[in-house]
Amino acid sequence: MKVAQKLEKVNQQIKDACLKVNRNPDEVRIIAVTKYVSSKRALEALEAGILDLGENRDEGLLEKWETFQDKPIWHFIGSLQTRKVKNIIDKVDYIHSLDRLALAEEINKRSLKTIKCFVQVNVSGEESKHGMSPEEVIPFIERLKPLKNIRVDGLMTMAPFTNDEAVLRGCFQTLKQLQGQIKAYQIDFAPCTELSMGMSNDFTIAIEEGATMVRIGTALVGEDD
Repeated sequence: MKVAQKLEKVNQQIKDACLKVNRNPDEVRIIAVTKYVSSKRALEALEAGILDLGENRDEGLLEKWETFQDKPIWHFIGSLQTRKVKNIIDKVDYIHSLDRLALAEEINKRSLKTIKCFVQVNVSGEESKHGMSPEEVIPFIERLKPLKNIRVDGLMTMAPFTNDEAVLRGCFQTLKQLQGQIKAYQIDFAPCTELSMGMSNDFTIAIEEGATMVRIGTALVGEDD
């Protein structure tokens, strides 16, 4: 199926989810996760009208960046090794996986501009997932104040891969509540207005619980034909 057809279906699902909770669909931004597809398939996504591409490895991002340069808005969504920051820092607009001070310091050192970051939160507590615990987030953000090239635009989480709706909602609600606490502090360098949560299997539930960015791969770009 062509990406344009998939996008039509995804957009309808977003509208339906927003209607259920009285949200404006324009509040939700789609990030096409292109890590498993070629540049050709990613181009199809751009031609369908998608503005944002997400990659989870520096090699994949660099390969596609060579093709598209700054045509899309680039999101780095995977775990980022400190030593690889220098490879991508001048090419990305958002980093969704800020999870430790050493990484923040390296981003701050290497960047010539303010980088919009999401603090990655391991809400589920699964050992297989990266990110800090919810209790660690606010103290961590406070330590970022001296880093002038870091701006915490929001929080990111990955929910467990499960069909248990109650578990999924619990994860997303926890992140939403934490976001509200941070916003209430009115921190200049951490406006925390965004919530990056929800993927192909659970993005409608994430939207109902407040997601402003959804990271969709399989349901949108699928795999190369």
